[in-house]
Formats: sequence, structure tokens, C-alpha cells
Amino acid sequence: MQDRDILRKLAGAVAEAAALPCQKETAQLYRDVNGLKLVRPPVLLDELPWNQLEASGELDLACQDPLAREAEQWLRRTLYRWRHCRGDLLLLPYYPLHRCIHIGDMGVQVVEDTLEADKGNNIISHHYSDQLSDFASLAKLHVPSVRVDDALTQRQAEQLGAAFGDLLPVRLVGLDYAGNHTPLDDLSRWRGVEPILTDLIDNPELLHAFMQRYLDIKLELLAKLESMGLVDACGATIHCTPGLAPELPEEQRGGGYTRKDIWGRCTAQIFAVVSPAMHDEFEIEYAKQYLEGFGLSYYGCCEPLHNKIHILRKLPKLRKVSITPWADVRVAAENIGGDYVLSRKPNPAAVAVDQVDEEALRAEILETLQVCRENNTPCEFILKDISSVSHRPQNLDTWERIVMETVRNF
Repeated sequence: MQDRDILRKLAGAVAEAAALPCQKETAQLYRDVNGLKLVRPPVLLDELPWNQLEASGELDLACQDPLAREAEQWLRRTLYRWRHCRGDLLLLPYYPLHRCIHIGDMGVQVVEDTLEADKGNNIISHHYSDQLSDFASLAKLHVPSVRVDDALTQRQAEQLGAAFGDLLPVRLVGLDYAGNHTPLDDLSRWRGVEPILTDLIDNPELLHAFMQRYLDIKLELLAKLESMGLVDACGATIHCTPGLAPELPEEQRGGGYTRKDIWGRCTAQIFAVVSPAMHDEFEIEYAKQYLEGFGLSYYGCCEPLHNKIHILRKLPKLRKVSITPWADVRVAAENIGGDYVLSRKPNPAAVAVDQVDEEALRAEILETLQVCRENNTPCEFILKDISSVSHRPQNLDTWERIVMETVRNF
């Protein structure tokens, strides 16, 4: 079978699913929860361990051309999620072709050793070398270069459009992650975690100097991207969670958005172990400057934030807070009330087993549903960071079935 035939079959299947009436209902559910309405919580599964899901052959690539293979992978993975672990997945009626935009580095490269335990899995262990150990080293940091290749973008759009554009339109999109501000994620890769945590006490001036320099660079870069018309919305989701909201425009315009049209997102994962006061001083004070002017903002990832909601209230346009498996969900709901969406992240270890413990999973979900009902807190369930399903793809199907039954029947 030729590349074109393969892509047309897959694109036709995605287009058919994207045209179903349920997509409008799902889009409204996204808007409602982000509009702080007390609706049935959306459920999504993302960041799947694709190397452990290939046994059925559904994900095997057959195209030969490199660009065709990229499109094929996106189409196959989209269909896999739709058929096996759909939850409240929203399919948009187009293929998102990202414009050819290259953003350079900030002047520092990662130097690391890695250890891989599961071949083909993108979740591996890292040991990072410290590249920014003193004030002099901060001089390395600079605003990244930005290069756009519109000619290549056009060629790619024409190639894919000719292959399947009559079935599933090809839509150009710009940078859909421009609102992300994660200085401590980057610093962890440039230094390692221990030196950062040590500097909180031993050399706080250095950490403050880095945070200010990083903020200045990111704000200058964001302004440059806006002026070049490269900023785009996040599409249907913001970091694996529902992204549609009443306050934000939904039309993808292939770039041309500014920060007022999109989500801003910040996180400080390595600060899971620090006090609220320290988290506030070394991260929130900088995050609130970055988030100024964004349409809405979302805070958190894997760090427990149940006892830090009071400092998050300083963030402009905050709408959603990540509540991880390591957070106290009752305390989180009591502190959040009806002010923000509680973005609950159930424990992905539930699917990294030989057989899913259905009773324990129901109990985990019911606990969140109950405390959110008691506190009038809008919530959503997002299974992500799934490093393993113990090579049992059916675990995702089971998780999705149990959680959807639970939220529908509550």
C-alpha cells in the first residue's frame, strides 16, 4: 500500500470520529469545567507509554516518506486513544501541522548521563552535570534565536494536503507552548536537583539571580514571538487537561495570538519538598510576573500543592491547579473551594501492574468526587506520566472504563 493510501485511510477514520455529535458535547464540557461550573468531571488519559502498546500492530508505521510517517504516527496514536482509552478525548476536525519554527538554546546545553530500564520508553533516569554553579556562569544565558522556514512549511502543507486534505483538512499552527514558564525544570537539567535545593540555604542570591535572568529572557522571547505572529493557542488541551474556556478564543489561526488569548502555565516540581514560604519567595514571586497579561493561568504539575493554595492566589488569572497523587485532596478542595478547577492527577501506578485493582481505583476516584462535592469544587481527572502499563495495554482500557463509570454514576 502506498503512503497516500495509508494516510487517507487513517485520516478518514479520524475525520469520521471528529464529526460525531459527541464532540460538541465534549467541547462544552471542557468550557463548563474551566468556567468553574459544577459539572461531571472530564476524564483524560495522556502521556502514554507507547512502546508498551504496540503488540496489536495498530501503531506500526507503514509509510516510507519521513513527513508521511510523522503524520501517520499522529493519526495512529489519535485513533488508538479514541478506540481504547477515550475518556473525554476531544477530536478537532483537522490535522495540526506545526509551522517550521526553530528556537535556539539559552546558551547552556544539558550535560548528562542516562540509564534506560525499558527499551523504547522515553521515561529514563538522568544524572546532570552542573553548568551554572556561580554568578559568572549566568553570563552564558541569553535570549534564544528564532528562525522560521515558511517555504518548508508550505511544502509540507501541500504534500499532506494533497494526500488527505479533502478528508481531514491540514491546518497550520504556531507555537502552542509559548505560555509555558518552567525555570526550575530547565535549571534542574542544567545543574541537577541537589545543587538547587542546597542553594536555597547556602547561596540564595545565586538562585534569585538565575530566576530573574530567566524571567527577563522568557519575557523578551515571548514578546519577540508575539511580534513575529508565531504564538498559537494550545488547541483542545493545556498540558493534558481540558483547554477550552469561555474567556479564551477557540479558532486556530495559524499563529497571531498574543498572551491575552492563551493559557499561561507555571510549575516548580522540585519544590515539592520545600516550605510554602520558600516556594513563594523563590518561584511564585517570579511566576506572577510572567503570568501577567495571559488570558488564564494554570499552575502545577507533579508537586503537591494542597498546603500552598494561599500563595498561588497571588497568580494573575489563576483558573486551574494541579493536585497530584502525593497531595492531600481533602485539604486541597477545602483550600480551593469554588475558586479554581482542581485538576486531579490519579496515581499512574494503578496501571503499572499485572491486574488493575478496580476496588482501590474506585475508592481513589470517589474520595476526590466526595470532597469536591462537599466544597463546591470543579474538578477533572487526568491520568498522565504513565511510564508503564506492565506491558499490558488493556490496563488503560480498564482504568478508563472504571473511572468513566464512577464519575457518571456519582
